Amino acid sequence: MAEAIFYRSDGNPGEKVKLPDQLFSAEIKEAVVHQYVKTYLRNQRQGTHSTKTRAEVSGGGSKPWRQKGTGRARAGSNTSPIWVGGGVTFGPRPRDHRSSLLKKMKRAALKSAFTDKSNQGKIAVVEVPILEQPQTRVMAEFLGKLNLLDKKVLLLVEGRDENLFKSCNNIKNLRYKRAMLANCYDVLNAEYLLISPPALESLREVYSE
Repeated sequence: MAEAIFYRSDGNPGEKVKLPDQLFSAEIKEAVVHQYVKTYLRNQRQGTHSTKTRAEVSGGGSKPWRQKGTGRARAGSNTSPIWVGGGVTFGPRPRDHRSSLLKKMKRAALKSAFTDKSNQGKIAVVEVPILEQPQTRVMAEFLGKLNLLDKKVLLLVEGRDENLFKSCNNIKNLRYKRAMLANCYDVLNAEYLLISPPALESLREVYSE
């Protein structure tokens, strides 16, 4: 059974916490993870890349010079793709890059990512400091006590806390996210994963089947 160290809000370690096997001791499916990451990154693309064809660029109209007698190569339009400033042949056009994955595949990818982090010993359960107002210093000191201030950290919490969100948002390598919105890419992209007890319980309930 997978375990993680529990850290209090003052940064002091407590007893180890058992992690749900269905999430943190699952089979690692590399092919599914690979497919998920490719799909996720593809869906981040705006798809607004565009070039102008010879019909869209400025110019055209009359023939640049007569067909014969100049000694120059014949030309019919200054919008030709072989001219500087002319149109582009087979250039990129706006398109939708979105693709989808089955729900089972998304879940399998997330479980694989969680299990990989657990196997590396890079998961901790933390009691998140309670903030009455945004205080970046408090969160920075908390991470410092865990020796994670210069590491890429993903903090998973149960619900949105505006004060906590603003405090985390000011720290370069710390990302705050609700546990139910976590995905495989987020987990893999972080060096360390911090989970609050309520968030861990929510994950346990949702992924219990």
